Amino acid sequence: MNDEMKRYALVTGASRGLGKEIAMELARRGIPTVLVGTNPRVREVCDEIVTTYHVPSESYVTDLTKRENVLSMAQDVNCQFEIFMLVNNAGVGGTRSFEDADMAYLENIIDLNVRCTTLLTHALLPNLRRQPKSYILNVGSMAAHTPTGFKTVYPASKSFVLSFSLGLREELKNSRVSVSVASPGAMATNPEVTERIARQGFFGKLTLKSTRTVAQKCVRQTLRRKRMIIINPISHFLSSIIPNGIKTPILSRIVAREMVS
Repeated sequence: MNDEMKRYALVTGASRGLGKEIAMELARRGIPTVLVGTNPRVREVCDEIVTTYHVPSESYVTDLTKRENVLSMAQDVNCQFEIFMLVNNAGVGGTRSFEDADMAYLENIIDLNVRCTTLLTHALLPNLRRQPKSYILNVGSMAAHTPTGFKTVYPASKSFVLSFSLGLREELKNSRVSVSVASPGAMATNPEVTERIARQGFFGKLTLKSTRTVAQKCVRQTLRRKRMIIINPISHFLSSIIPNGIKTPILSRIVAREMVS
C-alpha cells in the first residue's frame, strides 16, 4: 500500500530509543517514514533505513519544545507528505525534587510531553483524515497511572497523554482515524535511564522490556486499531487494583533512590 501510494508515518523522538525502534519496525514493514528529532542523529537513522530496508525516509531536525518549531514543521509536512500514521513518541522525564527543580526543567517536560503532542496532532489531523485509513499512536507511560514523588510533573504529563488519547479516540470513533495509547514500563533507552533503573533495584527492573520488543507490539497493535496498548499486562493489572494511597508512597521511595549518587 505504502510503496504504491507513498503514504508516510511520522515519528517524533526518532533519533534513539523507542522512537528509533518504532521507525525501524515500520521500515521492516515497508512503510515510508518522516522522522523528527532534536538530535541531528535522526538523519543517520534515515540513512540506515534507506540503506538497510530500501524504504523512503525523510528527516526534520528541530526542537519540539518550541511552539513555533512544531507548527512550522507540521505545515511543511502537510505540504509535502501524505501522512497516514502519527507517532507522538517524543517525551522527556527525570527524577528531581519539585522544590529544587528549576523552571526550565519543568517547562521542558510540559512543552514536549503535553504541548507538542497536542499541537502536532491538531496540525496533522486534516492530513490524517483524508487518508483511507489512518492511525495515531501516543506513547504514554505506566507512570500515568500513579502519582509519584520526585517525578511529580512527568507522571502528570503522561496522565494528560492517556486522557487526551482516550478522549480523542471517542471523538473520532466514527471517522477513518484510529487513536491508540501505549503504556510502556521501564526501558533501557540510554545510559542515563539505565543507571536510574539500576538504582531502583528489583522493582525498577520488574517491568523492564527492550525497546525493540515494545516497538514491535506498539506498531502491531496500532495497526489493529487497539485502544490501549499494554506492554506488561501483569504490571498493568497490579497498578489498576492497588490504590494510589498504597502505590504512591512505595513508588516514591523507590524513585528517590535514583537521586542517590
